[in-house]
Amino acid sequence: MLSRRLITPSERSKLDPFVVATGDASPRDQRDLMERPFFSLAKAKRTAPIVYQAGDVRVEVYAVPEHGMATIWDADVLIWAASQIVEAENLGLKTSRFLRFTPYQLLTAVGRQTGARDYKLLKGALARLQATVVRTSIRQDEHWRRHQFSWINEWEECARRDGRVQGMEFVLPDWFYRGVIDRSLVLTIDPAYFSLTGGIERWLYRVARKHAGRQPKGWIFEIAHLHAKSGSLVRVSDFALQIRRIAVRQPLPGYQLHIEREARRELLRIVPSKLSTFPVDSAVKALGTPHANGIGIPHAGLSGLRTHDSYSESNLESNLDSNCCSGPVRLADNADASSFADPASSKLPSQPSLPLLDDKAGGRR
Repeated sequence: MLSRRLITPSERSKLDPFVVATGDASPRDQRDLMERPFFSLAKAKRTAPIVYQAGDVRVEVYAVPEHGMATIWDADVLIWAASQIVEAENLGLKTSRFLRFTPYQLLTAVGRQTGARDYKLLKGALARLQATVVRTSIRQDEHWRRHQFSWINEWEECARRDGRVQGMEFVLPDWFYRGVIDRSLVLTIDPAYFSLTGGIERWLYRVARKHAGRQPKGWIFEIAHLHAKSGSLVRVSDFALQIRRIAVRQPLPGYQLHIEREARRELLRIVPSKLSTFPVDSAVKALGTPHANGIGIPHAGLSGLRTHDSYSESNLESNLDSNCCSGPVRLADNADASSFADPASSKLPSQPSLPLLDDKAGGRR
C-alpha cells in the first residue's frame, strides 16, 4: 500500500497578489520597529539572540546559524514593502500581505545598484528575514500575550531558463502588515536614510524620527539606556564612543545630535535641524480582507493625492522608560508638544551595473 504524503498548500494560494507597479511612494517606516531592537546592527553574521524588556513590552529575536539574524540593512525590504502598501491605500487600492514585484523595483527604490552581486545580496536578505524568529508582546491584547513570527513567511523568485530573474514574490507576516495598515503606526522617513552606511547610524535615525519627530526641543536619552534599546553586542563604553563620533560627524538627515552630561550620566539630545520632517499620513480605511494590486519607488516627495490628518507628533507616548535607566530624566525636556548586509563581509564595494531583468515594471496603477 502506497503512503500518501501530506502536502501543505502555500499561503500565497489563499491570498490575492498585490502586484507592485511603477510610481512614486515616499519611504515609510513602522513605528514599533523604529524604537525597539528587532535587527542586528552589524554586517557580520549574528547568532546571539536579542532579549529586550521594558515594562510590559518584550522583544525576543532569534537567529539560525546558517543565515544569521536579519540586519538593519535587510530591514530596507520591510520599509519598501510598507511604503508600497501605504501608497496603494492612499490611492484607494486594495493591498495584501502577498507582494509580487521585480527585484529592480526594490533595489532602485532603496538606493542600491542592480548588478549581479546586488541581486545575490537581496536574496541573502530575504533568506535572513525568513529565518529570523521574532517573539513580542507589542500590540497584543489582554488574552494573547505573545506573538511569534518571521519577517517574511515565504518567498520565491521567478527566473528564465538562462537564469535571468523576472520577478519575486513574498508574504509578509500579519503582525507587520496590520502595523502598516494602521496609519497611526507609520511614519515617513527621509530618503537619505538609505545612504547611511553604519548600523548604529541607521538605528539612531529611526529612534530620532520616532521620538524627536518635529519637536523644537527634540528628545533626550541616557546613552546607557540607548545601548539597551539598540540590542547591540558591543560594550556600553564602546557604544558611547561610537555615539560621540556620530555626534561629531552629524550624519543624520534632518537631525542634530548633542552630547550632554548630568552628574555622572552621559546624555544624547536629538533635535530636528529643520522642521521639515513629514508628519504621519492621513488615516486609511479599517483593516479588511488582505487582497491586492499596484505600486512603486519611494524616492519622490509627497504626492498631490496624499493629505495629512491632525495626528499629533509630540511623541508623548514615548514615556520616561524610553529615556533613562539609572535615574529620573528632566520631564520638561521631553514634554514639548547602502547595501544589504553580507554576513561574510563588513565591506560591500560598489559593483558595475549588470541588470538581470527588464527595467520596465508591470503596468500602471
